[in-house]
Amino acid sequence: MPLNELAERVGITNANLSNIKTGKISAIRFSTLEKICEVLECQPGDILEYQGDFFGN
Repeated sequence: MPLNELAERVGITNANLSNIKTGKISAIRFSTLEKICEVLECQPGDILEYQGDFFGN
């Protein structure tokens, strides 16, 4: 699915979706994550990846 179609179906801008995809954001609303998963018919763990040392320890 093209990013512009996903953004439209989720209800966010293409720029915001691109930032989510490239990891340029530090947080995502649960409602946005829920809608992305609903549209893509997936679970959050299917699209999220833990990259460690989140808190800089």
